[in-house]
Amino acid sequence: MAAIKPMSLRQNFSWAFTGNVIYAACQWGMLMALAKLGTPAVVGQYTLGLAITAPVFMLTNLHLRAVQATDAKDEYSFSEYFGLRISSSAIAMAIILLIVCIGGYHGETAFVIILLGTAKFIESVSDICFGLAQKHEYMQVIAKSQILKGILSLVMLVIILVFTGSIVQSIVGLVISWLAVLLLYDLVNTRSFSTLQPVFSSRKLWPLVRLSFPLGVVMALISLNTNIPRYFIEHELGIEALGYFSAMAYLIIAGNTVVAALGQSASPRMAKYFAFANKQAYRRLLFKMVLLGVGLGFMGLIVAVIFGRYILALLYTPEYAEYAGILNLIMISAGIGYVTSFLSNGLTAARFFKIQTAIFCLVTLVNLISCAFLIPIAGLKGAAYALIITSLVQFIAIILAIFNKVFNSWNNYRCTP
Repeated sequence: MAAIKPMSLRQNFSWAFTGNVIYAACQWGMLMALAKLGTPAVVGQYTLGLAITAPVFMLTNLHLRAVQATDAKDEYSFSEYFGLRISSSAIAMAIILLIVCIGGYHGETAFVIILLGTAKFIESVSDICFGLAQKHEYMQVIAKSQILKGILSLVMLVIILVFTGSIVQSIVGLVISWLAVLLLYDLVNTRSFSTLQPVFSSRKLWPLVRLSFPLGVVMALISLNTNIPRYFIEHELGIEALGYFSAMAYLIIAGNTVVAALGQSASPRMAKYFAFANKQAYRRLLFKMVLLGVGLGFMGLIVAVIFGRYILALLYTPEYAEYAGILNLIMISAGIGYVTSFLSNGLTAARFFKIQTAIFCLVTLVNLISCAFLIPIAGLKGAAYALIITSLVQFIAIILAIFNKVFNSWNNYRCTP
């Protein structure tokens, strides 16, 4: 199998940014379609399904894409990553079915949760294929898949929603479109880098599980932290209030798109810098990413303050514009989160996984306490304040970890994650 020449960092960022922008815009388009063609309750139902399925898959995915992409010394084969991802995703689906039964969800809501879980299963298989392309610093393959999947799923969902008015049938269309892209594009292109022969031997996979499990817990906690306010809002204020809040929170996706694109593009290179003790290059790249996060945060806040009401009314309905003040608070939290995300990329590239578990356990506890105290008192504004508090705690903890783990580790040249 001929080696594929890595693309430059600028090319990778351009492709990753383009793919993430178009995919995120399509995801946003689906939320807008649900808001305009449905009701806030329908938006709440959809986001509740995502809030239930996302943390489960984040945990069982073990963040293998990042582990694979930063595996600079080829400690594990793609077959092992592939086999573990399939196995863990099957476990995730079983957990989601159990949650539906124990949680007492029924009717349309139960179908929405199960179908979104199925979509997440398909997405997780594509994701491990993306990790291989990312490791080879060839983001073009990933970007094209995201573009195809985003456009196809948006078109399918809107058409079915217009003609049937059913959110369940619309999500079925989304599942079919994601499966088609996986089978006809993602798996086909993966053969350019490796063979598609998953390994299911527990003897070979268990060491990889032990390595990646702390990071899987971290990703689950990150997803859980995103969704904890949604759980409290749905419980305290109702599904309609959840629809309003989720629609506003989705507006931070523009900044998240840039952050994700640069983080995915830079992580393999940062991993090489760290693995071979290139301190200056590692620090320089991390510093540039942090500066970009600060700039994105300020830009987002300025846009929200000046144009927030108009944006909410235009993208959704005039009723959403009444919550513009809450959007400003959400954007403050988002700006802190952009910087923190880049710093987390630095920790992951250095393969410090366990410390991140401790950090996000703390962050989750702070989030739970903040939401439990503030949402019953201040409603949606309380949820936004809880986001800010949680983001600040996470930022401080990550900063301390960077200085304590990454920079100090160079004194011994080689560190143990």
